[in-house]
Amino acid sequence: MKIAMPIDSGMLAGHFGHAPKFAIVDIQDGAVASSQILSPPPHEPGSLPRWLQQLGVTDVICGGIGARAVELLRAAGIRVIAGVQVMDPAQAVEDFIKGNITGTAEATCQGHEHGSGHQCRH
Repeated sequence: MKIAMPIDSGMLAGHFGHAPKFAIVDIQDGAVASSQILSPPPHEPGSLPRWLQQLGVTDVICGGIGARAVELLRAAGIRVIAGVQVMDPAQAVEDFIKGNITGTAEATCQGHEHGSGHQCRH
């Protein structure tokens, strides 16, 4: 399986769609086989789910995420674990491997104001 996590300043980002980087972690036999930090494509509707699907991602671990992004990720065959508190990505991967990560498969963001700054109310 392959996990994607939005990253900002070395930590799990607060919002999926506006992260400057993504950690892509390949897990094999219950351990990390490889990991890399990648810059995502420009933020446009549907671009991140398509990009992650092309990378072979099976799961997304994130903090905030909107309903449309969840819908597009599911349509791409990618499972979502949202609402994860901002933390060290390595800890999130460890919790995921152990089956101890807590979150929801549903959107955690409603009401966005785009423009000069992103406001997410969750």
